[in-house]
Amino acid sequence: MAGQPIAVAIRCARVVFPVPGGPLTTTSIGFECTRRTLALTESARCKERVRTVGGRSYRADVTTYSAVRTTGIYCRPGCGAKPLAENVSTFELPAAAEAAGYRACLRCRPYRVAGTVADEAPELVCRAVQLIIAGLLDQSGEEALGTRLGVSARHLRRMFHDHLGVTPDQFARSRRAHFARRLLDDTDLGIAEIAFASGFGSLRQFNRAIQEIFRASPRELRDRRRRGDRLVADGGLVLRLPFTPPYDWEATAAFLAAHAIPGVESVEDGVYRRTISLDGEPGVLELGAGGDDYLLLRAHLPFWEGVMHVVDRAACLAGLDCEPIRARAHLSADPDLGPLVAARPGVRVPGAWGPFEVAVQAVVRDQLPTDDATEALQKLVQVYGVPVAGLGHGLTHAFPGPEALTGAELVGPLAREVADGNIVLEADLEGLVRSLETVTSTRAAQEIALRLGARDAWPLAGESERLRPWRSLAAVYRLTSVS
Repeated sequence: MAGQPIAVAIRCARVVFPVPGGPLTTTSIGFECTRRTLALTESARCKERVRTVGGRSYRADVTTYSAVRTTGIYCRPGCGAKPLAENVSTFELPAAAEAAGYRACLRCRPYRVAGTVADEAPELVCRAVQLIIAGLLDQSGEEALGTRLGVSARHLRRMFHDHLGVTPDQFARSRRAHFARRLLDDTDLGIAEIAFASGFGSLRQFNRAIQEIFRASPRELRDRRRRGDRLVADGGLVLRLPFTPPYDWEATAAFLAAHAIPGVESVEDGVYRRTISLDGEPGVLELGAGGDDYLLLRAHLPFWEGVMHVVDRAACLAGLDCEPIRARAHLSADPDLGPLVAARPGVRVPGAWGPFEVAVQAVVRDQLPTDDATEALQKLVQVYGVPVAGLGHGLTHAFPGPEALTGAELVGPLAREVADGNIVLEADLEGLVRSLETVTSTRAAQEIALRLGARDAWPLAGESERLRPWRSLAAVYRLTSVS
């Protein structure tokens, strides 16, 4: 019957195939039937699908991972394997496939693609993911994560299971193992160095996790790496930051250049550079274009322990931590923003390396004209920042912490509130804006919330209700079009 889902039976297996744009009909399906395979076309099977969440169906352009029950292996889209359709299950994240007992395919290596959480997940889940990326679960458990978000650990686990297919602990464990696997492929770091660089608490814990997820020891995986994987550099550690296309690095670099703090950040010839401080020791990051599905990060660090969190923070800075699937679809239908989205579909919301750093910049730029604000930020860094000599590219200091700026002009009230714990710089939009409005304007508070990952921040003037709940991406499109 037209407009009704069709059930296709093969070898007594009942399979229902949804397709993009609505229910499956006799006129909308495209498939190829052979004696042993019923395969949907690649665009329908791998690139687009219809999902049902909370009783509502919507179209999403997402990457799904296919797991084969008969082999116990899961693959990313585009893998050459051709299993029977009735033996295939799909998962939204590699971590979910691994939690179900599947191993990563050795041919397509799904651990090398971006395993980011799409913006279709609830904001609570996305905030929890941001905290996991920041390393909250490295030294604590799900109870601490739930407390930080104001919910019980049981409720948080239920939310993760319903929307991601894994618990927070499973998600964090999978991320650590995948990062370690990329280090085994791309670098010459030793096994013990990789274990601690990936956030594992001990070498034994690292070996056990790698064996369980990849069914091989770290040494065996290092021996299997391909010749083209290894990244060679004259200095520093070079790593790939994977993303799911489209991604517009040119737009991100332009945004970061317009918001750069002199002496701490610079953008030259499409390469973003900045100083950082790890446990009081200085370091430098360089981020630039790489391949079709990754950026290249070169890290000059005093030590490699916990480097995973350095890489994660760099990815957040570049806007790689979340795919704006629903936001892009929503804004595409807007008469004003639609042409901008069509012209540059890869624009994302840049994040922040340091929340306090972004807050100081927003407060200063809110009170002074652009040129005066840039000069004031430069002086603030020179007076209160930590000098780092011999870097070049205009980099001279590491940005000071809130304790150092409690007596500084313009930002002293903000620094005192942050240092005393009265303002917590997280992506809880309503709570963050409410607390920031005690020391700065609403516009500056909204800008800070945007950079910290809030979905619906709006630091611009003008009507914006029709753009909810994706005003952050809309604001970046507006700013990018102006620049």
